[in-house]
Order: sequence, then C-alpha cells, then structure tokens
Amino acid sequence: MAKIDIRREHGKSAAEARAVVEKVAARMAEKFGTKGGWEGDAYAFSGSGVKGAIAVSDSDVHVTAELGMLLSAFKGKIEDEIRGKLNEYFA
Repeated sequence: MAKIDIRREHGKSAAEARAVVEKVAARMAEKFGTKGGWEGDAYAFSGSGVKGAIAVSDSDVHVTAELGMLLSAFKGKIEDEIRGKLNEYFA
C-alpha cells in the first residue's frame, strides 16, 4: 500500500477550513464514491481502494491516505491533484 501525507497551511479560521473540507468531501463522494464523516477535527473517509483523513487545525490542513494496490500505481498523480486542490481552496 502506498501512503500519502501532505500538509498545507491556511489563513482561514478552523470553522472556515472545516467548511472547505466538507465541500471537498462532498465532491469526493460524488466523483469517487467515498463515504466518511467527522471524527473530532478530522474528516475520515474510505472508498474503493482508498482510506484516509483530512485533519483541520487553526493553522493547517493535513491529508493522509492509504492507497490500495490498484491506486498505488497512480500515487504521484493523486498527490499532485491533492496539492493542486489544497492550493486552490486554501490559497
């Protein structure tokens, strides 16, 4: 299993950052069929071939994920996509 671990600082309040994560989670559910929910300050999600969390603090967002065997081949592309979205939503 390939692992993804990305942090991105943000200038939003924790509540604003959580709202952004909820939008991202809704898009992931629509596009990839993931399911999840809040566990404390982290949105835990899972789907076919992926399991992870998006943790929110007052200063940063921390994305962690474990990719199944099929998705592991696309780890670099997936990391690039995550970084791009984090930059887009938390710039």
